[in-house]
Amino acid sequence: MKTGLIVSLAIIALVLAGLYMWRLRDHRADRAEAARLLALEAVDPPVFTRSLVAALPEPARRYFLFVIKEGTPLHRVARIDMRGSFGLGTRDAPSYMQMSATQVLAAPHGFVWKMSGGSGFMRISGSDSGGWTRFWLAGVAPVARAGGTPDHRLSGFARYVSEAVFWTPAAVLPGPGVRWEAVDETTARVTITHDGQTQAVDVTVDAEGRPTEVVLQRWSDANPDGVFRFQPFGGHLSEFRDFGGFRLPTHVEAGNFFGTQAYFPFFIADVTDIRFAGATGAR
Repeated sequence: MKTGLIVSLAIIALVLAGLYMWRLRDHRADRAEAARLLALEAVDPPVFTRSLVAALPEPARRYFLFVIKEGTPLHRVARIDMRGSFGLGTRDAPSYMQMSATQVLAAPHGFVWKMSGGSGFMRISGSDSGGWTRFWLAGVAPVARAGGTPDHRLSGFARYVSEAVFWTPAAVLPGPGVRWEAVDETTARVTITHDGQTQAVDVTVDAEGRPTEVVLQRWSDANPDGVFRFQPFGGHLSEFRDFGGFRLPTHVEAGNFFGTQAYFPFFIADVTDIRFAGATGAR
């Protein structure tokens, strides 16, 4: 009986050690991907001038003239700190969990969103990126593992391209792989193509050019059928602040089926800081 107990404890110890090493590998992958993306930033980028957007449709031009001040270095890679709520439930029972997160955003090349939320044995932590979704319960039990498929890659591309519209606008300036067109007097559409993927995002602006909402068709299986398909996704933007010459929203509410009765804002974030990778003093 004593031998059996020792064997059982040894097995438990081995399992826990294996889970610990698995978690460490996830952390290393997060750091490596963040470092890769941060290294993409130009050290001495050009600065913003009105001439760069003079030929754009009026709502797109108005958008850029609001979000980027004249003379601002056009940094395209950002590290974003945020806190807020993440809904784990449904529209009728959202089950919001308080969370904090740090994200490296480098559209169109990728992103890493590293978060933690909840408390005690119900604490959830992990990361999301263009290559994976990995979350752990209490730091020891894997509860979500996905990635490495064309479906996941396309869904992730939609996320970080749409976030670039409001958090790294220099990354969506017109150029190779980036095309702007007018939808109506207050809405412009940017279409971004990169590495065989294409995503269109509609951005609605107010009279000053402030982006107030983004809408897109996102490839997702977050639906009652659990099947990947294009479906409405979007959110509202507010509480703009200046970050080194960029005027960016610090409050974002977003979710699936935006603009329909089924809309559920599962992602509610308040940004506490945005640092551009190549800017002087960036951390």
